[in-house]
Amino acid sequence: MNLDELRTFLEVIESGSLVAAARRLNVTPSTVTARLDALEDEVGQTLLHRAKSGTELTSPGFKFKRYAEVMVQLWGQARYEAALPKGFEAVCNVGLEYDLWAGVGSTFLNHVRSHAPGVAIALWPGTQREIDRWLGIGLIDIAFCYAPQPGERFSSRVLFEDEIVLVSTDKHASAGPGSIFVDHGDEFRRQHAAAFSHSPPSTVTIASSAWALQHMLASGGSAYLPLRIVQNELDQARLHAVQGAQSFQRRVHIVETTDTVKNWTWYGAALAAATPRPLRGRIASTAR
Repeated sequence: MNLDELRTFLEVIESGSLVAAARRLNVTPSTVTARLDALEDEVGQTLLHRAKSGTELTSPGFKFKRYAEVMVQLWGQARYEAALPKGFEAVCNVGLEYDLWAGVGSTFLNHVRSHAPGVAIALWPGTQREIDRWLGIGLIDIAFCYAPQPGERFSSRVLFEDEIVLVSTDKHASAGPGSIFVDHGDEFRRQHAAAFSHSPPSTVTIASSAWALQHMLASGGSAYLPLRIVQNELDQARLHAVQGAQSFQRRVHIVETTDTVKNWTWYGAALAAATPRPLRGRIASTAR
C-alpha cells in the first residue's frame, strides 16, 4: 500500500468516476485502475463498485475510507513537521471552531508570531466533530472549541464565556428572537427555543456568525451574535444593541494534549492573549 493508491482511492470517491479522477490526478485511467486493483489486493476486499455510470463505495470501502483519510492527513503532517528549518523549537497545531477565529484564533496566531518566532504554527478550522477526530488521531495539539474532550491524554477547561447578544441595524428594534437565526449549536438552540417558544420563527437561518454579520450589514435585520464579534460594529454605530433583550452564554473550552503543551514555555502567554477581556460593561454604553 502506498500514498498514491490511497490518494487515488479518495479522488475516485470525490469525483465519482475513474475517468474524472484520472483527469484530476493528471494520469491515465489505466493507471487509476491499476492503483485501485493494487489497493484492493492489499486490503483483501472490493472497495468500490465500478461501472460505466460511475463508482460507489462497497461496505468495506465505506469503512476503509476514514482510515485512508487519516493516513493521508498524517503523512502530510509528518512531512510538514519533519521539513521544519533548523532553529525552530516547536510545532503547534491548532484546531478551532469557525466562529472562534475572530478575536481568539487570530489573536493567538499573532501573539505566537510576534513573541515566539521559533514556533511553527498551523491552524485548522472545523466543526466540533472534525476537531474531536483530529484530537483523537493526533493531527492537532490544542483546540479552541465549545465542548470538552474526554480521555486521559487531554486536559480541558473553560477559557471564557462567550456572551451572545441581540443586535440590529435598526436603532429602535424591539426584543425578540431576531429576524436572522444564527445557529450556535445544540445548547443555544435549546435556550433560544425555550425563550421564544411563542414567537414566530426567524425567516433566515445561517450557521456562521461571520456570514450572518456580513448579511445583516448588507441587508439589515437583527440576530443573536457573540459580543466579541460585533463589538466594533457597536462602537461604530453600524449595529445597535437591542434594549431589554435577553442574552445567552456559550462556554468556550481550550482542549490540550497534556504531554505536548507541558514543555511549551511560550504557551501560557499566548493563551492569555487569546482570551477576550470581559465586554459586558461595554455594551450598556453602546445601547444608550
